[in-house]
Formats: sequence, structure tokens, C-alpha cells
Amino acid sequence: MSETPWHTVTIRVPFASPKHATIAMQVIDVDPELQREAVKRTLTVDGNDLVASFATSTVRLARLTTNGFLENVDLVARTIGEFGEDSERKQVISK
Repeated sequence: MSETPWHTVTIRVPFASPKHATIAMQVIDVDPELQREAVKRTLTVDGNDLVASFATSTVRLARLTTNGFLENVDLVARTIGEFGEDSERKQVISK
């Protein structure tokens, strides 16, 4: 019997700086995948980009994992925008 083929997805998410990409990676990397035997995740930073690679046992899991990851990235990016260094500068300028 042959092994189940793995389905792979790689996503590059640009950030304003390597620091922001690293913060996003650290925040997202804290939560392990729920189905560790069926989903393998690798997060790295390449310049300003957060690079996520997923290998999943089914196409459905690839879609669900990708959607969950992008929701997390959206939340982290909005949080950085609201509370990050740029927002500190905006507050000083507006006072």
C-alpha cells in the first residue's frame, strides 16, 4: 500500500520591516497545529516577509490551515498597525 501524498502550500506575507515579520512569526508560532500528524507547519522570516509552508494530508486540511493562518496574520498585522512603533509616532505627532 502506498503512502498518502502530502499537499503543500507556501505563503509569503510582506510586512513593513523584518522586525514586524519576526513579531508575527513569534506570535503565530506559539499555537501548535491542532492535527499535528496531518499538518506540518514551518514559519520563517525572509527579509520583510513572513514565509509559511504547510504540508497537509488532505486538500481540505490545506484550505482550512491556510484560512486559519491568514486570519491570524490579519489579526497580528492589524495589532501591529494599531499598537506598533508607527502608531506611537502618530500619537506623538497628533498631540
